[in-house]
Amino acid sequence: MRHTSEMRGDGFPADFLWGCSTASYQIEGSTKADGRGPSIWDEFCREPGRVLGGQNGDLACDSYRRWPEDIALLRALGVGAYRFSIAWPRIQPEGAGKPLQAGIDWYARLADALLAAGIEPWATLYHWDLPLALERKGGWPERDTALRFAEYADIMFRALGGRVKRWVTLNEPWCSAFLGYATGEHAPGRRDEGAAYRAAHHLLLGHGLAVAAFRASGAQGEIGIVINPETPRPATLRDEDIAAAERASVQRTGLWLDPIHGRGYPDEHLCLHGVSMPVLAGDLAAIALPIDFVGINYYNEDAVEAAPIGPATREGHVRVPTWQPKTEMGWDVEPRGLFRVLSRIATSWPVRALYVTENGAAYRDEPDASGAVRDFDRIAYYRGHIAACRDALAHSVPLRGYFAWTLMDNFEWAWGYSRKFGLVRVDERTGERKPKASFYYYRDVVAGQGL
Repeated sequence: MRHTSEMRGDGFPADFLWGCSTASYQIEGSTKADGRGPSIWDEFCREPGRVLGGQNGDLACDSYRRWPEDIALLRALGVGAYRFSIAWPRIQPEGAGKPLQAGIDWYARLADALLAAGIEPWATLYHWDLPLALERKGGWPERDTALRFAEYADIMFRALGGRVKRWVTLNEPWCSAFLGYATGEHAPGRRDEGAAYRAAHHLLLGHGLAVAAFRASGAQGEIGIVINPETPRPATLRDEDIAAAERASVQRTGLWLDPIHGRGYPDEHLCLHGVSMPVLAGDLAAIALPIDFVGINYYNEDAVEAAPIGPATREGHVRVPTWQPKTEMGWDVEPRGLFRVLSRIATSWPVRALYVTENGAAYRDEPDASGAVRDFDRIAYYRGHIAACRDALAHSVPLRGYFAWTLMDNFEWAWGYSRKFGLVRVDERTGERKPKASFYYYRDVVAGQGL
């Protein structure tokens, strides 16, 4: 724990970083502006039955045009950082070749305006919007996509390295690999478990090659990766349930953190699924290049118990009912789970620094007669989870910052606009932004008053 003289009255270090996170396809809109090419999500949204209500991100929050309003909101919150993602199709419409200057210029203007407002820009290189041209050549299951990603990353480091000092290679690569290629719930909507594991390897390879490009570019700053780990709790203290919970954690946690930290892939997990990774000479060394931080996206924690290994339970576990209240996503509200996952990662892998890069909750958010959204459930959610971060700091977890998900209601992937996570309500007809009660609560948190 840090020396008490460095601590605020609420138990957080004075230099703890408070921020908000967003993602390009979820907020930008303007999907054909200034030469932007189509992404896998543009295509996915147009396939009947893929997205609730047939909705898409063509307009989203219109942030491509209304970004000054978004920065004004961030400044009103008092946050020190804004984590946004870069739309690869805005930089390379085909996923390769000469970059579009208009795309680079837009993100440069965004970063400059953030810096002028006293807000640190955090850039995520990949938050799921793969150029469609690369998917038509095989997508992430193909090695070439990792090579193209490294080239795109190098373009951005050299273009924005003077402005952006914190970079994220990938956001939640588990979702890209398994929701995109195994279950088909996300773009590109394929259902092939073998392809999902190949995608996982090439996502990690792309990450490692991007880290190498960052070091070679001479850009100053830090680089890391963001995962959405799962460390479910055992339903009982029986040995078989404890072992089942451990197995249940691997696909979203150890599958990524083990190779990143030089331990290779978890063989037992791969054997249970009957798959092997397409590893070539030098791949594991590239993936294990040192990084500066790991970002943790946390929303909920499940409970599991042991089950006989079979076609539907290859890892020998099942999820069991829980008592916790649920969000609109049907996810348990379990703040202690955030403490547990941060502690687990800090003690199990040699991480240099951790950030909570996403945390938040979806609720119905019906405005009252005055138009105000008094989202007290969300405030309770934030209060509990931010207190869990404080507890993690007290237990010597190297936690350096917290980013709320998300600044404003947006396009929530396969749920369309039906699930609202924002601190700010966005009128779907006019695009008008209006802070909710949780916005003012988080402002108090940033100012040291929220707990």
